[in-house]
Amino acid sequence: MSERLWLVVPAAGRGRRMGAALPKQYLPLAGRTVLARTLARLHEAFPEARLCLCLDPDDERFDPAEMPFADWRRVPGGAERVDSVTHALAAIADEAGAADPVLVHDVARPCVRVDDLRRLAAAVAEDAVGGLLAAPVADTMKRDDGDGRVGGTEPRDGLWHALTPQGFGYGLLRRALQEAADRGVAVTDEASAVEALGLSPRLVSGRRDNLKITHPEDLALAEAILAAQEAPDPSADRNDTA
Repeated sequence: MSERLWLVVPAAGRGRRMGAALPKQYLPLAGRTVLARTLARLHEAFPEARLCLCLDPDDERFDPAEMPFADWRRVPGGAERVDSVTHALAAIADEAGAADPVLVHDVARPCVRVDDLRRLAAAVAEDAVGGLLAAPVADTMKRDDGDGRVGGTEPRDGLWHALTPQGFGYGLLRRALQEAADRGVAVTDEASAVEALGLSPRLVSGRRDNLKITHPEDLALAEAILAAQEAPDPSADRNDTA
């Protein structure tokens, strides 16, 4: 794939499940907004990337001063995540090459590790289909019976939690989303659209602390994760004195 990397960050959601007065991307997290934290983490990994930030057309809260990328554009977000990504791909149609890698990342995942971001980008660059960060399921999985009781236990072997970013070539991703829309296929993430073409994206193992902020208690957990990530590594001191 081309070395020109595009990042798409859908950030037009209202965050209703948070029950807050602000959309979750503007809630405070360790002295900054969730959005600012996410953008900073992406910029740390890919400072030269081109970014599409998908915002509600009526959003007046975003402060361009918080944008660390030199090459970025604001794109109107849609009602659903897939709509925002589709708008972003259309906005760069005259600039992006068919093979240019596009990484789509949830704005509500500010704790993604820089090395996971770079490993995914490397995997996408060498894979004809593309891939996504994911984590193997560790918990026992129960299926409900529709009445609030356990209907069965699902084997967890081979099950993964889909994370973000998810990365695909520009041409492939745009075709996958367009065909899914034409056929009325429900798209839960970019990988599901590519899967609907009969393709199998690569699973790139990512760390479990790549938390998605969805519920109010997730903010405190995200702050603890960021603090732990930024804390000095005690093993480094031991190695220095060994």
